[in-house]
Amino acid sequence: MTSPRYPFELVETFRLKGGRLVLVRPIHPQDETLVQSFVRELSPRSRRLRFHSALRELDPRMLHAATHVDYRRHLALIAEWFDGERETEIGAARYVVRKDARSGEFAIAVADAWQRQGLARHLLERLIAIASQRGLQRLEGDVLEDNHAMLSLAIDLGFEVREHSSEPGVLVVGRDLAQAQPVRPIPRGKIAAPAHYI
Repeated sequence: MTSPRYPFELVETFRLKGGRLVLVRPIHPQDETLVQSFVRELSPRSRRLRFHSALRELDPRMLHAATHVDYRRHLALIAEWFDGERETEIGAARYVVRKDARSGEFAIAVADAWQRQGLARHLLERLIAIASQRGLQRLEGDVLEDNHAMLSLAIDLGFEVREHSSEPGVLVVGRDLAQAQPVRPIPRGKIAAPAHYI
């Protein structure tokens, strides 16, 4: 069985509100250590808001599933900051296509020190654009009712909000994708992806 083709066309740079330029790219199987460090370094509150539980790190099964994706039914993007030779994941966004093949479920997390700089909005906008371009008709996500920042962002981007049918304290945000903007052209030549992703 051959490995899925890495979608180089989705690699891009993004400038945060503070001016720093970060790399946004699809996840790679070699990112397990990067992803585990990202999860461990989230605050307990941020981990709870993302995973709806008190986990402190991903177990081996979860870590493998998070990093070994097929880029079609499961797409994951990570945002990175490079400080010299040090590579740090600062955000993640993904969607998984449901069995109906028409809708997907998404999730987003941003490292605490990098929040409120426009990264979550950019990642969600990217997911919307990519999912729409690939033929999905709807995106939905489960959001804890006290995750006010995520709810505000979702509403601002056209998502409706409803109560979860079986999980108290959880809301579902959903948006039809018919009017989504196409994926923007990729700015090149400012940050290069590490060699092992090429």
